[in-house]
Amino acid sequence: MSRSRRAFAIFAASAAALVAGVSAAPAPDIWADRVLTVPGEAALGNATVLVRDGRIVSVTPGFTRVPRGDVTIDLRGQTLMPGLIDSHVHITSEQSPRGRLEAVTLSVADRTMMGAQFARRTVEAGFTTVADLGANNEAIFALRNATAQGWVVGPRIIATGNSISVTGGHGDINGFRAEVMEALPSPGVCNGPADCRRAVRHQVRAGADMIKITATGGVLSNTAAGLGQQLMDDELAAIVETARSMGRKVVAHAHGTDGINAALRAGVNSIEHGSGLDAESIRLMGETGAWLVPTVLAGVTVSEEAARPGTWMPAPVAAKAREVGPLMLDALRRARLGGVRVAFGTDSGVSAHGQNAREFQLMVQAGFTPLEAIRSATVSAASHLGIEDEAGRIAPGRPADLVAVRGDPTRDVTLLMNPALVMRAGVVVRAP
Repeated sequence: MSRSRRAFAIFAASAAALVAGVSAAPAPDIWADRVLTVPGEAALGNATVLVRDGRIVSVTPGFTRVPRGDVTIDLRGQTLMPGLIDSHVHITSEQSPRGRLEAVTLSVADRTMMGAQFARRTVEAGFTTVADLGANNEAIFALRNATAQGWVVGPRIIATGNSISVTGGHGDINGFRAEVMEALPSPGVCNGPADCRRAVRHQVRAGADMIKITATGGVLSNTAAGLGQQLMDDELAAIVETARSMGRKVVAHAHGTDGINAALRAGVNSIEHGSGLDAESIRLMGETGAWLVPTVLAGVTVSEEAARPGTWMPAPVAAKAREVGPLMLDALRRARLGGVRVAFGTDSGVSAHGQNAREFQLMVQAGFTPLEAIRSATVSAASHLGIEDEAGRIAPGRPADLVAVRGDPTRDVTLLMNPALVMRAGVVVRAP
């Protein structure tokens, strides 16, 4: 059977399996010239990866023949690696000139259906796991559960649901007439330590996998409230203590230096964005082991839009975009030199879904080698999200979340923009 016919056979059978369930998928052997079983360690050459019932059974040297009725996916000339992980997305929305209108016209059901579309784009782009950090509880938890059940084609989703923020801050409703803001829900808003403990407990009860906070102002909130600290020290401490008591990590949106360092002193697990990172931030991250999720692509995206004549951005948003965008690449460069642990993240939803791999190129611009960038989206991101046993490596017993690209992405990271094959839990969602 030719390569193209084999590819069609596996794709067609896998498409049927998306309806019938993963257990109905064919049992493929995958041949590849180069296998990054653990990105950052030596690659295997000429290896066979055996997949059964959605999981990896073995990784062996050489090209083995499969039993009759099984399928060989021939990836000779390609590199096979673990499915990629994006540690910061907003998969139920996407920035556009319609965003403010959609805030008052789209229902929760609409958001869920939009999320299904964006989930498919994301997994087809090679990202088999994402962390969604800030979305309507009902929409994102339904989508998370649907992708886990195989009802919707998409990545594994780890979800925080509503962000926890303060009245008038980033994450609250802002920029509308008073009566509109009063009518729209602000379920993640809290004020004072006791109320913030309540907000954390509410999110855990609702089904949050992690707790997302907005420690500082943010670019896309339509308010001239700046980018500095918004959750106060006592509120941050209450949130982290409560989350830990309930077995949840805390990830902190943070731009301003004061808010970054306050969140780190409170013990958050990660800083998202980190545009105002300074020497003290780097020292605190070294002490606490907190991760940086840099999202440089979001900075580039908002800077480009703010500079466009006739931008749809309201004036307060455009001003913050022009301030933050140029800072993020330099912050990442300094974080790398300072030994900060970095997990790949894009803030997709600010940028277009399915273009997540552009972040790799920006990481290389910040001084990362292509292999270091790939490791940040596999081994490192899995560690940050606490899913080391399920993602980030190719090893027996793990879900068959796999990506293949033509050529060697450890030499040319732009190859990751166009994966040849994507497999999620043993089901091919993009065929060579």
